[in-house]
Amino acid sequence: MDNNQIKDCIQFLHHNPLSIWVTGLSGSGKTTLANHVSTLFSEYAVNIRILDGDHLRKGLNNNLGFSIADRTENIRRAAEVSKLFNESGITTINAFICPTNELRNQAKKIVGTEKYFEIYLDVPFNICEQRDPKGLYARFRKGEFRELTGFDSPYEVPENHDLILKTYLETPKESAKRTFESILGYICKIKR
Repeated sequence: MDNNQIKDCIQFLHHNPLSIWVTGLSGSGKTTLANHVSTLFSEYAVNIRILDGDHLRKGLNNNLGFSIADRTENIRRAAEVSKLFNESGITTINAFICPTNELRNQAKKIVGTEKYFEIYLDVPFNICEQRDPKGLYARFRKGEFRELTGFDSPYEVPENHDLILKTYLETPKESAKRTFESILGYICKIKR
């Protein structure tokens, strides 16, 4: 894609913001990817915000646990916030485990099919456990809690992803560049 095509797609994005949905196990690199992709888009003055599962659970969703009902409500609220940002001209990058296809489809329905771009971070459980940025896997192994997604709580591989990344096989900057290019390709396709 040449510079003129990039500028044309970016211009379209300014008026038609997206909800970029990044899903994967804890430790797969969702927030890292979100931060790097946000930096790339900010170079083109794209108004972008990151909605991270951990941050929303400290504020808006602090009354929710990890039961199926609470996870469903967590994603519903996140998608509604993302939709509100989109309606205000802001693209969002949503970094959530979002463990089931049903939850991801719910988010897609809320924000709108054409505004939803799904990225699946395909990282093996053992690598996520080695990374363990929040200490969840270590705490789980000590028996401090149950229902760890990918271990004793299921994670369904996305059926309808727009991009799949194996973040353990490339640097965060490489993953972000591929994501940026894929999103631009998606934008160019929908703007026709």
